[in-house]
Amino acid sequence: MTSSAMGTPEQLRDPDYMPALGRAIPLGIQHVLAMFVSNVTPAIIVCGAAGIGFGSDQAALGFPDMTYMIQMSMLFAGVATLFQTIGVGPVGAKLPIVQGTSFAFVPVMIPAVAGLGSAGLAGLMTGVVFGGIFHFFLGFLIGRIRYALPPLVTGLIVLMIGLALVRVGIQYAAGGVPAMEAGMRAIAEANAAGVPVNWDAVSFGSFAQWFPALVVICVTLAIKFFTRGFMAVAAVLVGILAGYVVALFMGQVSFTAVERAGLFALPNPFRWGIEFNAAIIIGMCFMALISAIETVGDVSGITKGGAGREATDKEIEGATFADGAGSAIAGIFGGLPNTSFSQNVGLIAMTGLMSRHVVTIGAIFLILCGLVPKIGAAINTVPINVLGGGVVVMFGMVCAAGVSMLSDVKWNRRNMVIFATALSVSLGLQLVPEALQHMGQTAQILLTSGLLPAAAIAITLNLVLPENAGE
Repeated sequence: MTSSAMGTPEQLRDPDYMPALGRAIPLGIQHVLAMFVSNVTPAIIVCGAAGIGFGSDQAALGFPDMTYMIQMSMLFAGVATLFQTIGVGPVGAKLPIVQGTSFAFVPVMIPAVAGLGSAGLAGLMTGVVFGGIFHFFLGFLIGRIRYALPPLVTGLIVLMIGLALVRVGIQYAAGGVPAMEAGMRAIAEANAAGVPVNWDAVSFGSFAQWFPALVVICVTLAIKFFTRGFMAVAAVLVGILAGYVVALFMGQVSFTAVERAGLFALPNPFRWGIEFNAAIIIGMCFMALISAIETVGDVSGITKGGAGREATDKEIEGATFADGAGSAIAGIFGGLPNTSFSQNVGLIAMTGLMSRHVVTIGAIFLILCGLVPKIGAAINTVPINVLGGGVVVMFGMVCAAGVSMLSDVKWNRRNMVIFATALSVSLGLQLVPEALQHMGQTAQILLTSGLLPAAAIAITLNLVLPENAGE
């Protein structure tokens, strides 16, 4: 589809331009498909960490909590996207910005719910609401605090987000945390009894688990590097579909949950209740700041790539307001925090179409998906090892994005010491959480994610140390 077929160059750069529906609808759905996997994956990871996801006792019930959270991820990604494209007063940039659940929050959410089952979701969702409100008010300040977050700080934080997630990706690709724990128990029991380990009964890390995951990785890379256009953008989605087919033939896919799921369901406010947890609320507010900075970059990338201009202060403020409002509302109904999706920036640059109305069509599609439980249940049929193959690539790309941001840093002795100190402390606490076992639960949740100490050390040293320090 050429640009001339969609409109004149002036029309393509105009956010208010509306192409013909026959072209706008597939383009809108393309925006959604490009972020679809990334949008629902955090819900699957959080439920898995809580013990109500794949491999848990909820399997017999069709994973009702995880299915519901996936629904809300789709529904409120659509609602938040409408905030951005249509706008409500000062809320929304009125630009083609796609919203979705952010991976950035996952390292904070995992320790907040680990092993607590559905009981851990009340505190999490309350934290999401407070984090969203805090994020909203950042819209009034975002322009004034950007000086404290140069690429040295933001690049380090993004890198730490990726490093915190890659372990999850490998665990998923090898069979998931429940399978890993079951395998460890079987090995421990065999060793205690002095008998050989029955490896046929240990599924974690087996060839049967790894093969579909490797298919996902190989197909994703092949599509990414040997195709163009939409196929290249949707490489992870295509890779997961290929792995899904392989897993289906290997007998790893069950459709029981789809048969039980309903055709239509409305969101349920405070489904898991309300619980005030200081650690979760502080963690969500901190990550809201990181998310706000990411949004500034995304808005700037969209206006630069699609219209050849810088983003206005009003657009950046509106986008930040929409991030916060979308997250707070999602939390009320059991969804996870929303932020602008960077994949969308590349699509805008690729298509050359700045129409916010095209993205509005994609948002409506997301909302419809979120209101149909069978769609959430269908996503739940994707085996955890297949999903793992996809997230291994996605989480690696988060690390790569952080490294790319760090490439803009002037690597003098001062900046190297700041980076080394922040990375060493934060990554060390992430790898050895037992080092803080004498601290309270709040401190452990905040510090062992690695993100808070990385940011605190990097920001403080960057503001305190003079530019010529150490030279």
